[in-house]
Amino acid sequence: MEIFVCQESWLSACTLPERQNFAWLGTMTTDLNHSFQVDPADLPDESVIFGCTPAMREIQGEIERLRSSDLPVLIEGESGTGKEVIARFLHARSSRRNEPFVKLNCAAIPSNLLESELFGRQKGAFAAAEMDRPGLVEIADRGTLFLDEIGDMDWNLQRKLLQLLQDGRYLRIGASDQRVARIRVICATNFDLRRAVERGDFREDLFHRIQAVCLRLPVLRNRKDDIPQLCEYFLQKLSRQFNRPAPKLNPATMQSLQQWNWPGNLRELENWIARAIVLGEEVTMGAEFRREPASNPAAGRQRGIEPLNQASRRVTSAAAGAIILKTLQANHWNRRRTARQLNMSYRSLLYKLREVGVPLRRRVHRGLPPGHG
Repeated sequence: MEIFVCQESWLSACTLPERQNFAWLGTMTTDLNHSFQVDPADLPDESVIFGCTPAMREIQGEIERLRSSDLPVLIEGESGTGKEVIARFLHARSSRRNEPFVKLNCAAIPSNLLESELFGRQKGAFAAAEMDRPGLVEIADRGTLFLDEIGDMDWNLQRKLLQLLQDGRYLRIGASDQRVARIRVICATNFDLRRAVERGDFREDLFHRIQAVCLRLPVLRNRKDDIPQLCEYFLQKLSRQFNRPAPKLNPATMQSLQQWNWPGNLRELENWIARAIVLGEEVTMGAEFRREPASNPAAGRQRGIEPLNQASRRVTSAAAGAIILKTLQANHWNRRRTARQLNMSYRSLLYKLREVGVPLRRRVHRGLPPGHG
């Protein structure tokens, strides 16, 4: 669970009176275990996750050896290398696979709120605490707690997490009685935690506790032989998502894809595939790759060429805006009907409309707003 990123997950963590107070947010989930379970069918096939790169094959072997173990695992890797997918795969292959998998992004929550989200709170703990509320540790009991971006956790909270890892005990904020959680903890970071320990930013005792096993994910530029299979997976996945046929990438484009450095890793590749499906410009992108050699990504900036990752984000956002605008027009600017048709929440639709610059009220349009055409 990533707090406030998924409203349904957040509401599942509330007590019943709190849920009633927030009924306007939508239908509540009644079965917590089901809400937080990992469905293996939602994960990529093992051959896609691990490919043929020796470093990934080694990680696959380590995960197999961990199947019957509850050792804490630290997953290291640059942003976009697939750390959460590996964490979910670890859970799905463990003895806890039928129990909750709960995610918390430590970088997404202010430090003064993180403890409450992690350990819960007792009624009266502070002015706004009008009732008890369970924390994510409690929700994850018997299952897996995935702490993403662990390097962003506050020093004081690190001490309390260390106690949880040592004996499974924790305190809700404002409570005097200790609780016990039987959980497996998986952490992920794109930081160099060893340097953070040396700087005094991360507790050394906690570092050694969370990295009983350390899995270091390689960057995509070191997995270039896996790119064709990854492209095929993203093409099939995103073509279903966008309800559009998957284009056939020609050999020249595929060669360019394998030569690129991919600073955004798997996330950047997925965004590129999204652009190819929505806009059908894979040949044009292939030509752009050929203009910008992978060995010298700074050269394009010197010649005034927009970096690929920026171009991908811009064009993907424009493509999303085009789809939303077209659907809005087809539904006569009925936003709720549009949200249902696009399989997204109404609040998410409003957020996306603002993000891509699509007006919230009906106007006469011949295309997207300036900058999104």
